[in-house]
Amino acid sequence: MRDARQILVDAKVIAVVGAARDPRKAAHQVPLQMQRYGWRIIPVNPVADELFGEKVYRSLADIPHPVDLVDIFRPARDAVEVVRAAIAIGAPAVWLQLGIVSAEARQLAEEAGIDYVEDRCLVIERAIGNLNQLS
Repeated sequence: MRDARQILVDAKVIAVVGAARDPRKAAHQVPLQMQRYGWRIIPVNPVADELFGEKVYRSLADIPHPVDLVDIFRPARDAVEVVRAAIAIGAPAVWLQLGIVSAEARQLAEEAGIDYVEDRCLVIERAIGNLNQLS
């Protein structure tokens, strides 16, 4: 299994489940910051049409191309369903944002052989590793 840093190094396209329209929320600020550092962000939200200059998809299954990482901004009780969807689309990694922990989601990911990170923030990990996808 890759560690958090290696997942970010390898990822080019990040699907963000629960991406928020409200610019005051972390679920808006985190993907926007990642986009500014060169990652392609694919927002997944049931009500928005466009976020971060990208088309919004209603579900992971609706995204018409591969994603390298599924970032989850949903309550822990929803994580299992999102991890199942990530496995179904062939995503190689899932990441539960800071404060989100799910033993069942972790077990599903491990059984499927996909990388799993929980209770960590993409932006913090990006900054600690001084990572970007701009080069």
